[in-house]
Amino acid sequence: MRFLQSVLTLIILFTTVPAALSAESCDKPNSSQADLNECYSNTYKHSDTQLNALYRQITARLKDDAQTTKLLVTAQKAWVAFRDAECNFSTSGSADGSVYPMMQSICLNGLTASRIEDLKSYLKCEEGDMSCPVPAQ
Repeated sequence: MRFLQSVLTLIILFTTVPAALSAESCDKPNSSQADLNECYSNTYKHSDTQLNALYRQITARLKDDAQTTKLLVTAQKAWVAFRDAECNFSTSGSADGSVYPMMQSICLNGLTASRIEDLKSYLKCEEGDMSCPVPAQ
């Protein structure tokens, strides 16, 4: 189990830097809107992959606690619904334009990056921390 957690941690560490680099590479001069849409979509997909890896790490730590796992699943479903609704609302001004896919991806990526930080903090809980729902390693 520790081996799997270590492997997942390494994957997350090695995938964090490319996400930052890919967002920067989207801002190339003379890029077409289609290129920007694709680039920001790929950046978001990378963040979503990282989010899912962290989520799997947390569920692995909670494997012996069905009630807390259920609470996590409920919270994550609610967060996904919020993320999607918020991005639909905040990008509605561009809904009819060619920039809309890029704006959606930027919004989704930003909120996903915030959630990634939340999930990372759960994985850093210390033994005996009653304010943390995820047991320490």
